[in-house]
Amino acid sequence: MIELVERHTVLAVVVGSRAYGLDGPGSDFDRRGVYVAPTRLFWRLDKPPTHLAGPAEEQFSWEVERFCTLGLQANPTVLEVLWSPLVEAVTDDGQQLLAVRRAFLSRRVADTYGGYARDQLNRVAARRQQTGQVNHKQAMHMIRLLFAGAHVLRTGEVLVGVEHLRDRLLAVRRGELPWEQVAAWAAELLADLADAAAGTRLPDEPDRDAVDRLLTAVRERNL
Repeated sequence: MIELVERHTVLAVVVGSRAYGLDGPGSDFDRRGVYVAPTRLFWRLDKPPTHLAGPAEEQFSWEVERFCTLGLQANPTVLEVLWSPLVEAVTDDGQQLLAVRRAFLSRRVADTYGGYARDQLNRVAARRQQTGQVNHKQAMHMIRLLFAGAHVLRTGEVLVGVEHLRDRLLAVRRGELPWEQVAAWAAELLADLADAAAGTRLPDEPDRDAVDRLLTAVRERNL
């Protein structure tokens, strides 16, 4: 089924360190994409896959319906795809998807970004307590998520590139900041995320009808 990615991708982007502006020599190319399975495939008993890995290393793609479902849930990984500055391929259907990307945004962002960050914070803290070791890369991404969450709540735009924080974030990843400082920084950012959520102009719920119209139009065009 990998031909669905090879022949029916509508949006292909680079995410990860290269999109964040945190890359260095030898950094991977983390590729994410959206493919549209031909509509007739859904008439069969065996439905098309909702996601596929490959064909390249570090490449992962979602079928458009699954992608939209995750986007409506304010999944940070999916939202980053829609705002990535590194677009490698986009079709007319992909352009239509990008055109409605703000329909996915809602106050749910506070819960998803905050929840992901808190989960990572707890994991890092638990590992440190058990082994004395800190997963510095995980700690860095926790901090980045908290910045990104507050940004989207305040601006209605998903923050991907964090070049302005590069030096400080890379210091976290290299383990140059004591854990106590990292934890204190995270606590400040969690408070800032709550403040951003209290003042956000984002709607309580995403615009499900707009996304439904998009999906219907995509299915009709691919019949």
